[in-house]
Amino acid sequence: MSTLGERLRELRKVRVKKSQKEFGSIFGLSESAIGMYERNERKPDYETLEKFAAYLDTSVNYLITGKEVETAKSSDRGNRISDKDEKDIAKRMEQIKKDLTTEDGLLFNGEPMSEEAVESFLEAMEYAIRQTQRMNKKYIPKKYREDNNE
Repeated sequence: MSTLGERLRELRKVRVKKSQKEFGSIFGLSESAIGMYERNERKPDYETLEKFAAYLDTSVNYLITGKEVETAKSSDRGNRISDKDEKDIAKRMEQIKKDLTTEDGLLFNGEPMSEEAVESFLEAMEYAIRQTQRMNKKYIPKKYREDNNE
């Protein structure tokens, strides 16, 4: 039976394809903190688990137990991100990154943004786009939704 750490590592690698450092920076956590979670040397608090679950498109229950609980929300497969959506998000992020990096320099509160700040900003944008995509699917009439059979 897999552990919370193993499930977290598997979802991080397979579903979102992020390194521990990249994944941690999305949540304001260090690479070592993510490593400790994945090795079960440390347990995330519930709020952090909720953030992980939302980003990884799963439930807190699955992260903890390895089992999905069927609810109205989790049984509605229409708000999961499809492979097509993933490609659209990747394209959108590439365009945003291109737009941001081709400017004469980005400013935040009148100060130039460091490369780390730009990267953090892009990760936050990707998170927002994913959440918006997921939420938007709830409002597409069922007859127009793709059935992904996930």
